[in-house]
Amino acid sequence: MVTPINRQVRASMASASSTASSTLGLAHHHFRRHIRGRTEIEMVPGALDVDGLELRYAVSSNRSEGQQWAINIHGYLAGASMYSRESERLAEAFGWRVVNPSLPGFGGSEPLPWDQISMESLVRRIDALVEHFGLQEVILIGHSMGAGVAMQYAAEHPERVAGILYRDGVATPAWQKRHGMIPLAVSTIAPDLAPLADLVGAVALDLPDLFLGRALTTLRSLVPDFRRNMKVLAQTAPLASMLMAVDQRSCITAVRKAGIPVLAVWGCFDRVTTKESAEEFSSVSGVPVQWVPGGHSWMLARPTGQVDVLRYMPLGKTFLSEVEDRAAALKEGRPRLRSVS
Repeated sequence: MVTPINRQVRASMASASSTASSTLGLAHHHFRRHIRGRTEIEMVPGALDVDGLELRYAVSSNRSEGQQWAINIHGYLAGASMYSRESERLAEAFGWRVVNPSLPGFGGSEPLPWDQISMESLVRRIDALVEHFGLQEVILIGHSMGAGVAMQYAAEHPERVAGILYRDGVATPAWQKRHGMIPLAVSTIAPDLAPLADLVGAVALDLPDLFLGRALTTLRSLVPDFRRNMKVLAQTAPLASMLMAVDQRSCITAVRKAGIPVLAVWGCFDRVTTKESAEEFSSVSGVPVQWVPGGHSWMLARPTGQVDVLRYMPLGKTFLSEVEDRAAALKEGRPRLRSVS
């Protein structure tokens, strides 16, 4: 009688262990999905050397044959990890494999020497990632500074770009014209600093938008890169001055002539790249603007926002269709490159 009892005990223990494991798995899924606001897809960190400087990046863990790739390029004072929640959702929703680079001086990537700070140097990093992963065509997702980088890369390499998600970008000069009480007050003391002072004030006014909704989760996603960026702020400050003098209207025109699909998305309360910037970009590019709730960095506070635009808004659906057609055409027109995992 001992043996059957032992078997029963072992069977009960195995069943209890299986139940406990299943329960823990469900609890972990619930915590990651509903408490931390993350998906089953993770962003895996990596790094490569570009012209003697380390470039850090993260790439989504989903992999499948022939999947579409996208590069999510961050704004000034940001970094790869700040956009991880958004990129995970894009990967989950559309099957894209998404790369989040940290441009030089941000997110732990080594900063550029002052004499090398230029839009061309930033574009070189995107080109290095495309080469590293052996990508044939890619969707460029650019926010703020990153939108300018995306636009210039597309103008220089139209044969490799399937489409551009241009979000609250700096490619046109209207945002550089700062108005209001701050520049008026500062201009009497230091005229050259007035636009920069107003920009800092605009960023400060935009911050409360980041903490609507899951404030703790958003804060947790922002802090690591923010701390890294503050350590090298003196080395990246000249980049802000460079952005204040950028005019990429010729790049936008080149992208338009190349027939690259562009979806412009703008936060309706953006105080950094204002309504005038959106209207100027729309005029030059010939594409309408999709307005969304939020400020300059709406996608950081609402990481599902871009997925929702692409899934449910007419402009988003049209963009996805055009990207699919262009990607297919680009694949047919060029031999396949070797892919690096």
